[in-house]
Amino acid sequence: MMSGSTSCSNITHTFSGLKPNGHQVSGGGSSDKACYFQMPLHYPRYQKADYETMPEWKVDCLLSQYGLPVTGDVNQKRKFAMGAFLWPSQNE
Repeated sequence: MMSGSTSCSNITHTFSGLKPNGHQVSGGGSSDKACYFQMPLHYPRYQKADYETMPEWKVDCLLSQYGLPVTGDVNQKRKFAMGAFLWPSQNE
């Protein structure tokens, strides 16, 4: 759970009408609205040891920035983040 003094900054929240995961759904058949997913600018550069000791709020922020599910306990989230962001050779 996130502490009161710590917050996630997510650039996708700054654009009007975007959902927290950055996915925009066009509505009503209007052709002037586009559907897209906004990927964060940088790929995470953490090592396995970083994920293993990362506080839960930070794992939550990282997963939500990439539109990934933020469910389960902290160990499940860490394992999911390692599977999503580490190359197989780094995950051994």
